[in-house]
Amino acid sequence: MRNLSGSKIQRQLSLRAQVEEALSSAIVSGELAPGSLLTVPTLAAQYEMSATPVREAMLDLEKRGFVTPVRNKGFRVTTVSEEILDQLLDVRQRLEPSAMRDLAASGIPVDMARFRALADAIVTGATTSDLHAYLQADREFHLALTELLANPLLTQIIADLRSRTRLVGLVTMLESRQLDQSASEHHLLLDRIEAGDAEGAKALMHQHLGHISGWWAGRSETTAS
Repeated sequence: MRNLSGSKIQRQLSLRAQVEEALSSAIVSGELAPGSLLTVPTLAAQYEMSATPVREAMLDLEKRGFVTPVRNKGFRVTTVSEEILDQLLDVRQRLEPSAMRDLAASGIPVDMARFRALADAIVTGATTSDLHAYLQADREFHLALTELLANPLLTQIIADLRSRTRLVGLVTMLESRQLDQSASEHHLLLDRIEAGDAEGAKALMHQHLGHISGWWAGRSETTAS
């Protein structure tokens, strides 16, 4: 009886996490635009599950600031101001390029087979227009590289900043194939880390993050030579 109950709870948690991940990816990528109204019954029908894990997932998204409750209607996707997005990018630019510089200079062993596979998955997500797969592989790639520095607080901070960043121009990037170029930069970053090119890794990560305020925000940007 105890094992059966535990299995049921584990499944509920799994469904809840799956819904939260799918919706957060859609919100981050801009597929679900700010102001979109989401209802628990509609989502439950869409995902072919009961209302309970969907409702729990929506409450988790509310805590993360992705949605706000609308009385007797459901939840509405929140709007994040350009000012807040610029602040998020500023903090990320202060942390992530330096982290990649430190990793490249450290001589810490990097499982290149694992990270090349993740980079391939990112490229595949871009070329097949699968934003969910792209974002999932991209998140694992960058956070796993940061974890190699053995600073859990740094990894946690970067993970939180990434989860709060909205990439509203991703859909447009798919249409223009700009996402393909952004995806290819992951292999280039690995090349520089593998070569021990610390400043090169830092510069490339700075360029990569720059897409957040450029292409990923639906704005034009100058391609670096």
